[in-house]
Amino acid sequence: MLVCPVRGCRKPLTREPRRAVCPAGHCFDLARSGYLNLLQPQDRRSKDPGDTAAAIAGRRRIHDLGVTRPLLDAIAQAAHPGPDDIALDAGCGEGFYVGNLRRLAGCAAHGADISVPAVEAAARRYPDCTWIVANADRQLPYADGSFTLLLSITGRLNEPEFHRLLRPEGRLVVATPGPGDLAELRGASAGRDRQERTVALFEPGFRLERRQPVSATAELDAEAIAALRHAIYRPGMGEETARRVTFALDVLEFRRR
Repeated sequence: MLVCPVRGCRKPLTREPRRAVCPAGHCFDLARSGYLNLLQPQDRRSKDPGDTAAAIAGRRRIHDLGVTRPLLDAIAQAAHPGPDDIALDAGCGEGFYVGNLRRLAGCAAHGADISVPAVEAAARRYPDCTWIVANADRQLPYADGSFTLLLSITGRLNEPEFHRLLRPEGRLVVATPGPGDLAELRGASAGRDRQERTVALFEPGFRLERRQPVSATAELDAEAIAALRHAIYRPGMGEETARRVTFALDVLEFRRR
């Protein structure tokens, strides 16, 4: 399934106990927590790309409070995974969605993200999934048709690559922030409807099956508000006081054409 990410190689990677190696001799060490870092220099724009450790910790704290459980339930309903599915979360963050789908359905679960802190956190929390560091905006290091189910949860929208990675009639679940998502914290930047643009983006290779908006509200204390501000890269913007906050997604189900 995994292929060598070295430019011009793309030969199959064989997993060994502590490394992965291709027939050309390119070798990648397995991190102590169990993930592979397959990100190549040409696929990064900075020394430490992607979500920071503070953002990951903030997001995980919010998930652990249980306030995003309705969003997870909507994702699970749209994905309807089974034990025979092979799922990839492209831009998986700290692994909350695909890690929980694995626990709920017993599917094979994979996650890719450009952030090392995110993948490290995912590998430690969900060791029965397979995690790699890679750039989901580029060509991911997987063979064609590796997956039956692909997720993009407020993450990357790489239509050609998603089409390549999915098997015929494979399912794609895309979740974009709903118009009311975190409106209490985002202010004027909230309220954009991304559905039509997203549907148009995926039209060449996918047909839309269903749209489902989902939202949840929660009373968060000042500490949780501070964590949430870190998660959305707005630390220090506004007073940290308890308030009611809205979480909203627009969940789109697609089938590969």
